[in-house]
Amino acid sequence: FAAAVVVIYLVLAAQFESFRDPLIIMMAVPLSIFGAIVPLNLGLGTLNIYTQVGLITLIGLITKHGILLVEFANQQREKHGMRRRDAIIASAKVRLRPILMTTAAMALGVVPLITSSGAGAAARYSMGLVIFTGILVGTLFTLFVVPMFYTFIASKDLPHLAEKPDPKLMPALPS
Repeated sequence: FAAAVVVIYLVLAAQFESFRDPLIIMMAVPLSIFGAIVPLNLGLGTLNIYTQVGLITLIGLITKHGILLVEFANQQREKHGMRRRDAIIASAKVRLRPILMTTAAMALGVVPLITSSGAGAAARYSMGLVIFTGILVGTLFTLFVVPMFYTFIASKDLPHLAEKPDPKLMPALPS
């Protein structure tokens, strides 16, 4: 697993030309792996080669969600000069639907693996269970953890942007 995580981190570092952005993206990976391992600890499956393949698949899928958020936030900062916080809020609003649709498609796509019967059903069940639970838990954490870490770890705002908030993104306050 460590090799898969390192390779994904290095590929993301090359793509983003930064070491910060991949770190932000990868913050949801341990939490999604936790979500995938919990059913195994509850006795619903065993840790075998098929669950390990499922975990590697899960790492790739969860990083995809983080990439959607971070890349869009970076584009907002570059094109519109937005502050970190405003950019990640806009990114979360725009990218929520694609992330949820990808999660739903993947979760429904592994249901046949979980419900299969016949020869090799146990192997398919283990892989499907890890991907199913991991993608649901990982997506939930991605939607909260990645924006939080982006706010704290992403490159600093320009001084003239940090002084004034964007009024369109600020919540309406009662008078």
